[in-house]
Amino acid sequence: MSEGERPLPRALHLRPSALAAVAVGGLLGTSARYGLGRWFPVESGGWPVTTFAINVLGALLLGFLLEALIRIGPDTSWRQVVRLGVGTGALGSFTTYSALAVDTDLLLRDGYLLAAATYALGTVLAGLLATGVGIALAARLGERRSTS
Repeated sequence: MSEGERPLPRALHLRPSALAAVAVGGLLGTSARYGLGRWFPVESGGWPVTTFAINVLGALLLGFLLEALIRIGPDTSWRQVVRLGVGTGALGSFTTYSALAVDTDLLLRDGYLLAAATYALGTVLAGLLATGVGIALAARLGERRSTS
């Protein structure tokens, strides 16, 4: 490196603080999802209401979080840690699109074609709508703060 050049910042995925934020958030999100699954189990062949609700709620919260953070400022400092810990870690592990795939497959295997189709399509569409609502809520809240 020549004189006057600054070293490049360490890649985000190699920073211990970033890894710790995602890991701690992941532990919390996974625990919450597991707990809700235990408290509200779905019977075999039943429409997976709990997983559906978790995924839609997670999409809403993620949309809200990311919009709120970007309105506050650039993705640096504490905002980056919050995005990684809460967004990627907690909400990424709370929502469970792998369970969406497994639940859909189980419904199909058991012959519940309509339930599988409405569950898979409904989850994706409701998640998309919920994300939009979360973004709109955060934008509205941001507008109110800036006019106050």
